[in-house]
Amino acid sequence: MTDSTIIWHNPRCSKSRQTLALLEARGGALDVRDYMEDTPSVAELKAVMKMLGFASAHEWLRKAEPDYRELGLKAVEDEEALFKAMTKFPKLIERPVVIHGDKAMIGRPPEQVLELF
Repeated sequence: MTDSTIIWHNPRCSKSRQTLALLEARGGALDVRDYMEDTPSVAELKAVMKMLGFASAHEWLRKAEPDYRELGLKAVEDEEALFKAMTKFPKLIERPVVIHGDKAMIGRPPEQVLELF
């Protein structure tokens, strides 16, 4: 695998900004992806979910987001429907996501992502 690191970043999120600052201070190749503008595909979400070690998309959803309640996602069991909702409403994706090699981690707390290296 490569030594580069990817962060799915939301510049409006303080945890995402803190995680990005930690990664920039660490140095090394860093690809910053504003996932609100460049939304991951369903295939990308599925691949990264495996890297995160999650068994279900429900583990990755931001349950406090208004879209989560308005779309009634708590009751949705169809994983494909959950992934499609995440691509249509990227605010639902828990952030930031840091991908390094074949592993990924959510930056909550931001310092946690340093375990990837």
